[in-house]
Amino acid sequence: MTSNKWVRRGGLFLLGAVSALALPPVNVVALLWVCLPLLLRAIDDSAGWKGAFGRAWLFGLGHFAAGLYWIACSFLVDPLRFGWMIPFAIGGLSAFMAAYLGLAAALARLAAPGWPRLLAFAAAWAASEWLRGVVLTGFPWNPLGSVWSANTAVLQIVSLVGAFGLSLITVAAAGAPVLFFQSRRAGAIATAAGLVFLFAIGSWGFSRVPATPQPVQPGIQLRLVQASIPQTLKWRPEMRAQNFLRQMTLTQQAAEIAPTDIVWPESAAPSFLEDDPEALHALAQATPAGGMMLVGSVRGTFEGDRVAQIWNSLRAIDPSGAIVGSYDKAHLVPFGEYVPTWLPIRKLTPGTVDFTPGPGPQTLDLPGLPPVGPLICYEAIFPGAIVDESHRPAWMLNVTNDGWFGISSGPYQHFAAARMRAIEEGLPIVRAANNGISAVVDPYGRVVAMLGLDAVGVVDAPLPQPLEETLFARMGRLVLIVSIVFTGGMALVGTILNRRKTS
Repeated sequence: MTSNKWVRRGGLFLLGAVSALALPPVNVVALLWVCLPLLLRAIDDSAGWKGAFGRAWLFGLGHFAAGLYWIACSFLVDPLRFGWMIPFAIGGLSAFMAAYLGLAAALARLAAPGWPRLLAFAAAWAASEWLRGVVLTGFPWNPLGSVWSANTAVLQIVSLVGAFGLSLITVAAAGAPVLFFQSRRAGAIATAAGLVFLFAIGSWGFSRVPATPQPVQPGIQLRLVQASIPQTLKWRPEMRAQNFLRQMTLTQQAAEIAPTDIVWPESAAPSFLEDDPEALHALAQATPAGGMMLVGSVRGTFEGDRVAQIWNSLRAIDPSGAIVGSYDKAHLVPFGEYVPTWLPIRKLTPGTVDFTPGPGPQTLDLPGLPPVGPLICYEAIFPGAIVDESHRPAWMLNVTNDGWFGISSGPYQHFAAARMRAIEEGLPIVRAANNGISAVVDPYGRVVAMLGLDAVGVVDAPLPQPLEETLFARMGRLVLIVSIVFTGGMALVGTILNRRKTS
């Protein structure tokens, strides 16, 4: 019996790991129609809500460990100092994230078996994704709705309900075959209904996306610089000048259409620009006349020779060398940019001073460009929390350094998140990444121009125009709340009717 118990536990962990193959970049979405029904069956067979929590937690542990394995690459940049942390980082994060799925299962277990429990689980799953996006600064990486990243038509629904709303729909549809364990008729009806609903969403999305390219902003031609500097070389003092020259050479290469504005990725500048007039002058010289140089950099304040505070920033430089705009990253990466004071370890990024968070979403008004909403690194993964609603931008700019994650699933998942933000907000997103994926994406999530992972070069493209505010952009999380309450309410009604029938 002990052996069987551990086999069942291992099976649930494996089932969760297999379900991660539905995520980008693999996108075998059909696997969810196997994995989720079997998880729901395990929840049905559990001994109350505590058993349901434990079984879903094991599934979640496998799901998140397989989906987030790429985090290990960042610890291998300096393996002698940080390699020992890999099991704790991936195991600990996955165990914590899995607790949200456990909570969703425990809530669903309170509903009646069959379609009420299926709907309750879908609603609770979406609610758990929202929770993990806000608790302890949040980490809403890989919402289940991102499995549709290869299907632009289905993705369009996030313009109405957001990424977490699409997760709700996906769980309900993919989990429907669990009803086959109840009866063939119930299973067939539920599965067919789920597939028809997804087909309707895809058909609506297909009709929403125009056949022609999105109109572009007149007189703007962007150049995104992707130097693909290995993370092991990026911050070596003896390599900084060479890295800077590598990016400058790409910036100045010939183009069919001369760029009007240049974008360098996160932490591309070699130093504090205010204190490096030579680097600032070189950037100014490379800035097109009348245009902007948008550069990922760090800025800081000093107490004597000691750095007092440091920010991960985006700086806007004009042809005269003046810094005419600046944005400071608000969502900092735990252990990468800061470490909780009670832990006796150092952060992964160079230096001993933790980064200071910025004030949050901000719109920059820069000469010659439409208002822009900057996003640094993984700030692009937070649905409904990425633009300044009081001063809505006309486009979003995501600068990032995914070089920490090498050739892995991480950069592809990050890019998928950026595309979902474009559709949710109805805004184009421009993404400049040190080692890719750099791209210009229109407000329907269509890729206008792109440079692949680890390629060296530039992306030259115009800037697409925005759409009118989407329903999600206007109402944000209220749409998700309504979706969760409505779905959960249907589950409650079904549970009440079931209990009356059996009493």
